[in-house]
Amino acid sequence: MPAVTVADITVLPRIPTPDPLATRQRPVVRVTTAPKGFEGEGFPVRRAFAGAGIAEIDPFIHMDQMGEVEYAPGEAKGTPWHPHRGFETVTYMMDGTFEHSDSNGGGGVITNGDTQWMTAGAGILHIEKPPEALVASGGLFHGIQLWVNLPRTQKWVAPRYQDLRAAEVALLASPDGGALVRVIAGDIGGHAGPGSTYTPMTYAHATLSPTARLVVPWRPDYNALVYVLSGSGFAGAERRPIGMGQLAVFGPGDALAVEAAQVQESRSPNLDVLLLGGRPIREPVAWYGPFVMNTREELAQAYEDYRAGRLGSIPAIHAVHNTPATIIETGGGAGDGAGRR
Repeated sequence: MPAVTVADITVLPRIPTPDPLATRQRPVVRVTTAPKGFEGEGFPVRRAFAGAGIAEIDPFIHMDQMGEVEYAPGEAKGTPWHPHRGFETVTYMMDGTFEHSDSNGGGGVITNGDTQWMTAGAGILHIEKPPEALVASGGLFHGIQLWVNLPRTQKWVAPRYQDLRAAEVALLASPDGGALVRVIAGDIGGHAGPGSTYTPMTYAHATLSPTARLVVPWRPDYNALVYVLSGSGFAGAERRPIGMGQLAVFGPGDALAVEAAQVQESRSPNLDVLLLGGRPIREPVAWYGPFVMNTREELAQAYEDYRAGRLGSIPAIHAVHNTPATIIETGGGAGDGAGRR
């Protein structure tokens, strides 16, 4: 990790340095630590947003760090067929390979810096799994799946699928060249990523060399989050310590700061973080299993539509070997990720 690097960072566009007299750096209001769990058929995850409130992460709902894990031959796991409605799933693969297929005809293979962006919208069935070659050989697996909410007026849009290749992300450098930023969606310093979003947002992966400091302009109407994939460092002007598996939630302002510690572990020579934020939707969230709606009645309708086959059907090529996943009705609310992928 990470897969997307450059031989010469000095040739990249530089992120403009925010004017310290005209900008307000966002303070850190909370640092949370992601608990570990298992998802799908049993692959390990960290629940990145556990401990943060819905209002703090809005317009996002949920995020899993999948791995980092080194599979032995025969160990790699994925998910069975399952439904979604009312939001988007964004799967960013840093190491390893994942296959996607859905009932809308979308699908593909992502690996080493690729992203698959699936808009469930009105409803879809899909499956995510490692390819047979990876199952047979084993190997490194590390990725992120982010759930992006849709506003009430767009929860019923037609499903769609975006295949974003590693070479398409916008690559930027900090002014001193100490940080490499990969913009997947949204805009940083006037440079936009390839992801097309219904909900206005920014999603980027930054790698900071030891002692490097990154200050990026950040829209004041967006929430702001930094999640640590690996390494250790500091967040905000007040330099709050952060480490692997921790989330920093920022308060209001129009600039975002993160800094890498001078000493890093040998396994993680740099600080790798996700920079996340978006315009809050500020609507009621009714979340149960694989559906994210506005009311309990809409959730009940989603389950009925799924059971009646109105969310799509498994393509014939897969139907012989797979059946739709049983929805796990835990009774949990937002923050309990069991059975939700």
